[in-house]
Amino acid sequence: MPKAVIENRLAQVRAIRGIAVSELARRVNVSRQTIYAIEAGTYVPNTEVALHLARELEVSLEELFSLRGASPLSQAVKAELLGQSPPAAGQPVRVSHIGARWVGVPVSSTPFFIPEADGIVRRSGRGKGHADVMVFAKEEAAHKRLLLAGCDPATSLVSGMVERISGIEIVPAPASSRLSLQWLKEGKVHIAGTHLQDPGSGEFNVPFARESFPGEDLLIVTFAHWEEGLVVAAGNPKAIRRAEDLGRRGVRLINRESGSGSRALLDHLLAQAGLAASKVRGYERVAPGHLPAAYQVATGGADVCLATRPAARTFGLGFVPLRSARYDLVMRKRTGGLPAVKAFLDVLQRAALRKKLEVLAGYDTSQTGNVVSA
Repeated sequence: MPKAVIENRLAQVRAIRGIAVSELARRVNVSRQTIYAIEAGTYVPNTEVALHLARELEVSLEELFSLRGASPLSQAVKAELLGQSPPAAGQPVRVSHIGARWVGVPVSSTPFFIPEADGIVRRSGRGKGHADVMVFAKEEAAHKRLLLAGCDPATSLVSGMVERISGIEIVPAPASSRLSLQWLKEGKVHIAGTHLQDPGSGEFNVPFARESFPGEDLLIVTFAHWEEGLVVAAGNPKAIRRAEDLGRRGVRLINRESGSGSRALLDHLLAQAGLAASKVRGYERVAPGHLPAAYQVATGGADVCLATRPAARTFGLGFVPLRSARYDLVMRKRTGGLPAVKAFLDVLQRAALRKKLEVLAGYDTSQTGNVVSA
């Protein structure tokens, strides 16, 4: 049997953490030469040293060391699925090991539960958007949170990992791309997520960020590329494949809110097809987000919506791809220096997060974490 080749990401992870070789060697109680040798691949550490390295760098052992060609971050298992209907390919599940069996439970985004909260509104304020709130969370907890505005259905994946690794809590603020940028401009959120495409240049997000923040220094980081398209019932029984089909009798649309990337895409497609919005049944009906729109299709409230592929996957629906879009995270450059934001951006570089985004959401993560020139 040929000798296994051990690959490691020690140098990359150490650089991301900003830890010098001498400091890491001191923490792990080895020499600097040992760290250099491990990073060069000329020395494979014993189990104790490897575990200490993983602990100090706050990553799993598999994120530091792996067998060449192996895929240690995922594995295939046979599971018994608990549900009333047959599962659809790509549908997310939660799994548990019970005795000698794996049991999985399909995950639904339908909110049949009381959400976690820090307080309740006692009385609306005089000004729009203001209210008196009774807070029962510890005050210091609010300083370890980031407000992230946007419409990405996969926000929960990154927020959960950020909290487990750094203790920083991501509080999502559902909003269209334009509203996210507006809230960022008004200083109401730390980070704004956006996937707006400039019809003239074809460029995503940067032109709109420049327009919203003239003369300001911004940091724009790519989260992922995703597919947008027509979300339809499983099997596409009404054969909806293009914008022209939205004007057919018996086809009901659920639209997205004005200012969203999906709404802009729909209007562009309708204009190209020469189809007036007034001819589309349901054009004025709005769902605030990809998942709420897809949920309307899943429950029979509509026949079609424009949303992302993972929104369709979540509910086991059909999907007709129309374009690939880049979803970016926009923030002021000074915000990027906050410890909480640094911890958040650090998680974007992790292989474990990228694997989740690829497998669960179907995202292209080849540029995740890349800084986009503003």
